[in-house]
Amino acid sequence: MADLDDLREGSDFGLDKEVAGQSFYLKGCDHLDWGLKDRLSRIFRKASGKTVMLAFDHGFLMGPTSGLERIDLNILPLAEHADCLMATRGIIRASVPPTYNKPVCLRSDAGTTILTDMNDNVVIDVQDAVKLNASAMAIMLAIGDPKMEAKTVANLVHTADLGQKYGIPVMGVTAVGKDMARDARYFSLASRVCAENGANIVKTYYCEGFSNVVASCPVPIVIAGGKKLPESEALELAYNAVNEGAAGVDMGRNVFQSDDPVAMIQAVSGVVHDGLTPPQAFEKFEDLKGQ
Repeated sequence: MADLDDLREGSDFGLDKEVAGQSFYLKGCDHLDWGLKDRLSRIFRKASGKTVMLAFDHGFLMGPTSGLERIDLNILPLAEHADCLMATRGIIRASVPPTYNKPVCLRSDAGTTILTDMNDNVVIDVQDAVKLNASAMAIMLAIGDPKMEAKTVANLVHTADLGQKYGIPVMGVTAVGKDMARDARYFSLASRVCAENGANIVKTYYCEGFSNVVASCPVPIVIAGGKKLPESEALELAYNAVNEGAAGVDMGRNVFQSDDPVAMIQAVSGVVHDGLTPPQAFEKFEDLKGQ
């Protein structure tokens, strides 16, 4: 085991240097099997190397929260504008028509509505992910939580093993509990632990010093939207993250709780794929409202 008494915080992240020796268009994916690359290329557009994921897996812990009361009414109109849908297997089967042909990042760990016991249960059967033609499996990781860290790391390692066996990428989702720091040091640690344990994608939060978080993670990072923000602020969040190295966003509440969700997801896509500035993206949002 590494000697923890002389750990020195990283400082040389090579922010001015491109990833060395990369041929496949996604960071850290050159040596993956064909099936893994194929599924990743469904999620991330080759032209931009980025993705706009639409997260609506909240109900597996929170039930029918605002904006998710009716998936058929609230989410399906947004699906055509997303690059990938992140949801649970129950919602995918019950509410998303297979004719949509959208890649799915499948919420693959079970939890309870008591958040302190989250992921105390099981990971879904990987064969169910295969049956759903999942393009990725999402697993929560709670670094620094004495009750949850060991369980969630075990879930991630187990799922990464199965992902390699069946050719399905794994997205490690970094949790942030009420007692956890929301800073670059924590997110760098959590993101790196995800990658070191086999995650092919990491979902984490934007923070000050985010470019260091991205540089120190050897696989693509997408940012979580987090709590609902005013549309202009959410677009600025997406812009800052992408310009500091994020490979896209996985937004939920900042899209489906927007004043105009369809306009908002198109504005977010403009930031991620077309390089719109926050003012340009907000103007696009305003122009599309009510259409």
